[in-house]
Amino acid sequence: MQKLKKWTILKSKMVLDHPWCKVRKDEIELPNGTVIDDYFVNLKPEVALILPITSNQEIVFVRQYRHAVGEFFIELPAGSFDPKQESAEVAAIRELVEETGYITQQVRKIATLYDKPSKDTNQIHLFLAENVIEVREQQLDITEEIEVILIPVETVLEKIAQGEIAVAGSVAALFLGLNFLNASKYSGGRK
Repeated sequence: MQKLKKWTILKSKMVLDHPWCKVRKDEIELPNGTVIDDYFVNLKPEVALILPITSNQEIVFVRQYRHAVGEFFIELPAGSFDPKQESAEVAAIRELVEETGYITQQVRKIATLYDKPSKDTNQIHLFLAENVIEVREQQLDITEEIEVILIPVETVLEKIAQGEIAVAGSVAALFLGLNFLNASKYSGGRK
């Protein structure tokens, strides 16, 4: 079996350096010797995403417009953060309260995933929060108009299958988080 090799960066320069969008253009050499002079990489911030569940076994979702696709989506609360400024856990809790008005006393890390590692540099940090409670109004950014939706846990998989919940990070968090909860339930709370 042939051993896989990394690509070699021959040159690299920033072609777009805006606070909301950073793109790097690399000239790379593939292991087979082919040179590609225009491989673009999106330098994206880290993302914290939280799966909040109430004591009534309802998941707190947000519904909002996503301009790139021109559609409304039901997804879990999430947002970008700078790991030099705050931890992923703190960012997840902050996004939950800002976008929904719900708080939690404790979160558990579910996983850290890469969204699109062929072109994007960021990771998505997934968290689970149980027994969340609503304590205040949303505190939205100027670009946010968010509807809070509560969906019973037992109907979520059906909504994914029907395409009502279709954002990749939210779907991954739901499958991983609900699997974690089921495993904990059947193991007496042990991981």
